[in-house]
Formats: sequence, structure tokens, C-alpha cells
Amino acid sequence: QVQLVESGGGLVQAGGSLRLSCAASGRTFRRYTMGWFRQAPGKEREFVADISRGGSSTYYTDSVKGRFTISRDNAKNTMYLQMNSLKPEDTAVYYCAALTDGSYGSRTNADFTSWGQGTQVTVSS
Repeated sequence: QVQLVESGGGLVQAGGSLRLSCAASGRTFRRYTMGWFRQAPGKEREFVADISRGGSSTYYTDSVKGRFTISRDNAKNTMYLQMNSLKPEDTAVYYCAALTDGSYGSRTNADFTSWGQGTQVTVSS
């Protein structure tokens, strides 16, 4: 199991930006499809974005397209989520996750086998 640690969350005003990071342990990070999920109070955890092993393919949920950018640096074992034009409805705990079989295309919670502890993002209006 890969260990994942998120950072970069915080409180920001609507329209502002934050950059989340997800640091992974071990030397196999480059083999994993990686994703970001979020869970707002009283709601189920939902998919936000994912990125293929080499970083050439990315996918976003409709609500964040054009505002969020997912990226990764395999040399640093780190994935990022740049969040711009933040809205109050983006308020949630954000989790990074690894799909350790390396496949790409599944965006369901159950297929991602390793999870970080989460980082809180709060957007004030």
C-alpha cells in the first residue's frame, strides 16, 4: 500500500485560489493512476479529477472544468490540484487517492485502493 499525505488546504474567499499537494511514499508512484475526490458535509464522497500514470491524460468532473488543474511530478512522487475561481460550493474535505493497478478510466471510490487522510478546503462567500 502506498502512503499518501495531502497538504495545502485552508480558508479562502470566493474567487480565490489554492494549490493542493499529495505526497506519496515509495518508488512506485509513477505506476499509479492518481485522483482527487472531495466530500462536503452531509454528502457522499465525489470524484473531482484524475491523471494517468505519465500525466498525459486528465479528466475532470463538470463542475470544476476550466477552474481546476490536476498535475503530477513523478520525480518528486507528488500530485497537485491547482484550484482557481473557487466557489463556496467547492467547500469540502479533499482526498487524494491511488488506483494501484495502473488502469485509467474508472472514477469510482471503490477502485481507488489507497487514500490520504484529507485536507479541508473552505471557501467563504
